[in-house]
Amino acid sequence: MKNMLVIFTLSFAAMPLFAQDPVVSDGDKYKVLFENDKVRVLDYKDQPGEKTHEHSHPAFVLYALAPFSRKITLPNGKIIMREFKTGDVLYSDDQTHIGENLGETPTHVIMVEMKPGTSMGEK
Repeated sequence: MKNMLVIFTLSFAAMPLFAQDPVVSDGDKYKVLFENDKVRVLDYKDQPGEKTHEHSHPAFVLYALAPFSRKITLPNGKIIMREFKTGDVLYSDDQTHIGENLGETPTHVIMVEMKPGTSMGEK
């Protein structure tokens, strides 16, 4: 019984680490399309007015499948406003943020997250 209590306590202590993964924190919006040891490909969809929980991404490339308007709030309080047209592509270094759809259209993007140690220039 004592061992189960320790495992239970450690599980709760580790929860914030897992909550940073957008697939865990916002599983209703993020879906994993593909994953291997180099990349993880995510499909992200939300509706106008929806907001994510704070989460982190390693370096990533984003491809907009539809036009949308977004507010990104960084942990230090800095706000980044973004407007995307269909077909726009964005590269970002690793980032922790909260995202909010401020537009009148749903957000729909494909994100390719780079796994740690993966270089964009390796062959």
